[in-house]
Amino acid sequence: MMGFLVTGATGTTGRGVVRELLADADHEVRAGTRSPDRYDGPDAATPVRFDFTDPTSYGAFADCDGVFLVRPPAMGRVERDLFPAIDAMERAGVQRVTVLSVLGADRVPILPHRRIERRVESSSLDYAFLRAAYFMQNLAAVHAADVRGGELVVPAGDGRVAMVDARDVAAVGARTLLDAGGRRTLDLTGPFALDFHEAARTFSQVLGFDVEYTNPSFPTFVGEMRARGVPTGLTLAMCGVYAPTRLGLTGRVGDGVEELLGRRPRSFERFVGDYRDVWT
Repeated sequence: MMGFLVTGATGTTGRGVVRELLADADHEVRAGTRSPDRYDGPDAATPVRFDFTDPTSYGAFADCDGVFLVRPPAMGRVERDLFPAIDAMERAGVQRVTVLSVLGADRVPILPHRRIERRVESSSLDYAFLRAAYFMQNLAAVHAADVRGGELVVPAGDGRVAMVDARDVAAVGARTLLDAGGRRTLDLTGPFALDFHEAARTFSQVLGFDVEYTNPSFPTFVGEMRARGVPTGLTLAMCGVYAPTRLGLTGRVGDGVEELLGRRPRSFERFVGDYRDVWT
């Protein structure tokens, strides 16, 4: 029986990785979270306390064959707050780590994701870097209320993005942990790139009511979020997410999902249909 630790186990991707690992075979799956008493994921997983910034929680690595590594979004300096955990993995005898990264990390070396990749590259661990595109699920979370109200409010301009379903990312993540694949990097996207005008039309067609992409400028978007009481930090983070799309940098389509899973990635139309209840 193999053993795995999934960090960020209560998040969108981590929760999916836990579910995929448990469905594959009889593995020991530890769901790493800072508050295991509040864990609400699959019952067959073992919730364990894990916090990258607290070395006393690194006992969670003991007897683990593999680790799914998700950088906490609010983490500051990865060199100080996350690198010690990678050292601890090596000491504990972990064989491989799967890192949730972002598409294009190799072209932006200052990104924390790329700095994590470089640290793992210099380690003794086998690894898989999952360079994932924009998650479709963002539109079912942060932007859900807007879509219910008939608007898609994101400052992405006319740029195209090969959005990926987080369920596909989770399935790939589990597969890379289960299969001894050496060292690999995978670009994970949806089957095609679309702009947010097209996304709004898909919402309209599938949901049965009109959804309009408002295409705000960055200043307009910031002002609107401020009027809604959205924290400034979150607003600026969203601007950072959509800036590459506005600049035309996110239209590349990768083949990582099909390579690992042997099937096409889920389409945006299917995603909207599967999550229909979120918006209706």
